[in-house]
Amino acid sequence: MAVSTHPKVCVMGLGYIGLPTAAIVARSGSEVIGIDVRAEVVETVNSGGVHIEEVDLDALVQGVVARGLLRASTEVEEADVFLIAVPTPFDDKHAPDTSYVLAAAQTIAPVLKVGNLIVLESTSPVGTTDALRDLIAELRPDLHIPRAGNGTADIAIAYCPERVLPGRILVELIDNDRCIGGITPRCARKALAFYRRFVRGACITTSARVAEMVKLSENAFRDVNIAFANELSMVSDKLGIDVWEVVRLANRHPRVNILSPGPGVGGHCIAVDPWFIVHSAPEITPLIRTAREVNDGKIDYVVERAGDLIEANPEVRVALLGLAFKANVDDFRESPALKVASELALKFGNRIVIVEPHIERLPPVFDNSGATLADIDEALLECGLMIVLVDHDIFKSVPPEERTGKIVYDTRGIWSA
Repeated sequence: MAVSTHPKVCVMGLGYIGLPTAAIVARSGSEVIGIDVRAEVVETVNSGGVHIEEVDLDALVQGVVARGLLRASTEVEEADVFLIAVPTPFDDKHAPDTSYVLAAAQTIAPVLKVGNLIVLESTSPVGTTDALRDLIAELRPDLHIPRAGNGTADIAIAYCPERVLPGRILVELIDNDRCIGGITPRCARKALAFYRRFVRGACITTSARVAEMVKLSENAFRDVNIAFANELSMVSDKLGIDVWEVVRLANRHPRVNILSPGPGVGGHCIAVDPWFIVHSAPEITPLIRTAREVNDGKIDYVVERAGDLIEANPEVRVALLGLAFKANVDDFRESPALKVASELALKFGNRIVIVEPHIERLPPVFDNSGATLADIDEALLECGLMIVLVDHDIFKSVPPEERTGKIVYDTRGIWSA
């Protein structure tokens, strides 16, 4: 009987990154077991379904489950490769919380065996992979754990962050370049060999600490540039200037590329990761901190400006267009649109109509607010004030004649001339 050359892979966490990654790895021929603490997620995946919205993910999961290549469980088991893709939030003081990562390491420690590879994919503060290594060493003193300077070890440990765009995750998991940081160069090479099985983009090796900083730097760079755009939008409002025209014309300069302003910054990455850098060196990161404060402050600015418009038109019903953190997804993590909408709903109650095409009922934050959920056509008929919070394609499709006579506050610029 032929022996399979495909490693058995265990993916810890079946969220927005874990489940697509598990499905992609399974499609490459590996047996994959996905671990999640939520029994309902496990049941959904084992039935061939998905609990998150992502382009083409449902068909892919259905296919690899049907072929017996992907299954889910709440209990970890032996494997050749362990991928950790669990949340890394921050607390109310913006300190990173790596407890989920360390809990995953604690869970897999008892089943580790010689030759295993552990890869942390969760966006993490610098030093988290080292902390994971140290915990494994404490829990499994029988294993020779890799450390800088030693040549061989019983297992390999590496860090390889995702860098994908929701809505294009399945494409970008394969096509995007990957930065693979090993505890040692040997660890990095072993992880490189694994990722080359399903990644077409360049796979570049480095140290785990550098790879951790690379991921944080990518998102902090975006955050700083968005903060400039958001600050520019507030200045333009004060001066009575159309910021969208300013950006459009300024970007005709060959070395200028101003990003688009919005109601703030959301998602688990850009709205969170810069704080990991600030927390590691608070005395020398005023720019990164200020960018985070500008983008968080833009939410309050939008709430205030929208509230003034609503109060100035007391007889008019109000449509809030979008709750997701970005266009064409059902992901509400750190969503500025959700924060704006919930505050306005709390204040203005049944005057508020929410339009979010990716949900069937309002999130619990709107319970008892009096706000209602409607589709875009109903909102256009019922509401005289339209506040655009997310640039979903369905909102872009509304022609100017259907907006005639409406009062519009467009935080995304999709209805600008």
